Amino acid sequence: MTDQQPSTTRRATALRVGPRAAAVLALASLIGLAMFCWPLLSPPEPQAMAHAGHAPLLFVLLLPVVLAVVLAEFSEGGIDPKTLALLGVLAAVNAALRPLGAGTAGIETVFFVLILAGRVFGPGFGFALGAVSLFASALLTAGVGPWLPFQMMAAGWVGLGAGLLPRRPTGRAEIALLAGYGMLAAYAFGLLMNLWFWPYATGPDTQLSVDPEAGVPENLHTFVLYTLATSAFGWDTGRALTNAVAVVVLGPAVLTTLRRAARRAAFDAPVTFTPASASAPHRAHHEGALSR
Repeated sequence: MTDQQPSTTRRATALRVGPRAAAVLALASLIGLAMFCWPLLSPPEPQAMAHAGHAPLLFVLLLPVVLAVVLAEFSEGGIDPKTLALLGVLAAVNAALRPLGAGTAGIETVFFVLILAGRVFGPGFGFALGAVSLFASALLTAGVGPWLPFQMMAAGWVGLGAGLLPRRPTGRAEIALLAGYGMLAAYAFGLLMNLWFWPYATGPDTQLSVDPEAGVPENLHTFVLYTLATSAFGWDTGRALTNAVAVVVLGPAVLTTLRRAARRAAFDAPVTFTPASASAPHRAHHEGALSR
């Protein structure tokens, strides 16, 4: 057996994540997860929930800073023009696809390209694409609001997770893996987006409201009931089915296209430079031959 893998299973690392960038991303993810889970960790008092239209200002301001730190750390590791161009093209594609389904029975057309790109180009690229895609689509659809930083972080995790999936499955097994992941990611995305806004969506004094005096298990149970009642069987299921169907129907062709683009871009090709001192004798010999 040889050590070479078929081109269909090889990952092109378009955006390398070194140890430092990985540590920054892990820390930022922990901070972001804490921001999503704030209703469980620090339930608001009923007086605070009276202003139902106001999101937690601290988290809305801090989360973009966390995302900016991660993306800046990625750029410090070296983003070449090919990676930037590919990131821009795929983010534009996602931004154009999202209005086709958003707002209709939970149909979301933005995630399947994100999942496939994360699969082909790696977790770092997947995270960056998820965050940039949601930002671009929000600008395109006038969807900028306090929810946007949370959407960007959650979508970044979707792309990151796709890049971390096992590499061994190929062919139909790979498509089944990606379709299953797309369904799980859809429910996880909906759950996270419900969680951060849950206290303000229900207000105080309802059966599905957060209880400041209850513990984490009790409030978590209430939140699960709230999610089942409001989005799990509607929006989240629509998003999950969209992801699965899109991956199954379009996945093989899109994966082939992305992998062909990765081969042509040669992200993993080593860059070598010829020292000037070593090339000078050859150049002098060549110039002398031409003069003769």
